[in-house]
Amino acid sequence: MPGERSGVKHLPKHLRPRWRYLAVELEAWPDAAVSRGEFQRSVWFAAQNLVGDAGSADADLRVVRFAFDSGSGEALLRVRRGEVERARAAVACVDSVHGNPIRVAVRGVSGTIRAAAEKYLGDGAESSSDETVAFDGDCRRAVVRGERVDVELGESFVGATTFDCR
Repeated sequence: MPGERSGVKHLPKHLRPRWRYLAVELEAWPDAAVSRGEFQRSVWFAAQNLVGDAGSADADLRVVRFAFDSGSGEALLRVRRGEVERARAAVACVDSVHGNPIRVAVRGVSGTIRAAAEKYLGDGAESSSDETVAFDGDCRRAVVRGERVDVELGESFVGATTFDCR
């Protein structure tokens, strides 16, 4: 009929869930390959282990944005408004993704995706470069990110600083 709307009715604003967004920094070895799905599973697993099934369901952690390349990246996680502290604790418990050791740090919390992205994402991505450095009495290939140097030793890496590579 003309004038009738078809489709799903939306909930009134006061009944909709309210969200907060956690901007997260990721760092791993340069050869680590981490996907959005693998990171999401690791976050869910950490939340489930820390606060249980009911607590992780209440937090409802979801990866909204994800970028990861050459051992560093960032993500934006959505969480229910009253569960921010539980979510921060759960994210802090993530120590590996799909077998790759990873460092996860919360940069900040915001009420909208746009504000979180503008305040905490994008600018902080460090560039990395491949260089040859002197380490342990030998010249070795290394990935340099700021003051941090990941020196390749065989099939793995060793974390060092620029002071260690003289």
